[in-house]
Amino acid sequence: MALTGVVAVVAAATLCLSGCSNLGYYWQSASGHMKMMGAAKPVDEWLADPQAPERLKTRLALSQRIRDFAVSELKLPDNPSYRRYADLRRSAVVWNVVAAPPYSLTLKQWCFPVTGCVGYRGYFDEAEARAEAARVLAEGLETSVYPVPAYSTLGWMNWAGGDPLLNTFINYPEGELARLIFHELAHQVVYAKNDTMFNESFATAVERLGSARWLATQAPDAARQEYAQFDSRRNQFRALARDTRKRLEQIYRDNEGVERIALKAVALEKFRQHYEQLRDSWGGDPTRFRAYDRWVEGANNASFGAQAAYDELVPGFEALFEREGRDWKRFYDAAKALAALPQSERHKLLKGDTGA
Repeated sequence: MALTGVVAVVAAATLCLSGCSNLGYYWQSASGHMKMMGAAKPVDEWLADPQAPERLKTRLALSQRIRDFAVSELKLPDNPSYRRYADLRRSAVVWNVVAAPPYSLTLKQWCFPVTGCVGYRGYFDEAEARAEAARVLAEGLETSVYPVPAYSTLGWMNWAGGDPLLNTFINYPEGELARLIFHELAHQVVYAKNDTMFNESFATAVERLGSARWLATQAPDAARQEYAQFDSRRNQFRALARDTRKRLEQIYRDNEGVERIALKAVALEKFRQHYEQLRDSWGGDPTRFRAYDRWVEGANNASFGAQAAYDELVPGFEALFEREGRDWKRFYDAAKALAALPQSERHKLLKGDTGA
């Protein structure tokens, strides 16, 4: 299951002082980002290029309608982001490393200047990401490496052309393309330092609400039907993974020693069995579900913990949207107000636990 995330180290790399450790890592972040930016050119130039494939032109034209909709209907930022396109000639823009202890779903934190601490570490080279995962594994943590199709620089690079559209996602189904663009733009609206779960859950809520609006008002019937099937499967899988995550949390909280080890193994085996049943119920060509297959095969505390960052607080944000009268600007202001609170308090409010 591919997840979309903010690679905060891009900004950190440009701001690191001479005393900063891990300069090699910051260099790969900065140089990788600059290569991507250098490969991008305005969508209008691609559309006017007689050598550009017609399918690409069609997708780029769609992306610009989605981008305009993000501004006019969702009140997302009107800036240079997603007005240029780059073909990176690879399947992911970065690969994220996540890690967690053997008996906890709390992700290891990597900290960077200005942006603070996040629960992942991104690499533009997959081999480097896997080398980092191996190093962390040697420390006794469970690790996962996953491909990322897009990331946000939080609006800091709009002066240089903004975050570009990429070949890694431009051919996504219409609903998914809209979802991704809305998600990444949402990161430019609200960002809480040191709180990956808040940031990703907020962006996920925006993507869900925004893509539903796009599909209902702008997309053809075929796109709506395609997305409905895709999203139904994704929601079923997320529900299964969420239930397993809650079970693991309970096991780690209530048990110790050999019993905890055994119960964890049983929970993971049941998860895989239930997934096989779920996949069989989907029917069709099983090769279409390889991304899910890979996720399930490598499922561990790190991957479950990473998933939690993207959906744990989403219901709270969706409820907030309703409380603000489905008014986007009021919703964003309310989210910004939450971001200004201490982390524990904002999480408590979003989970509906006021302590009353």
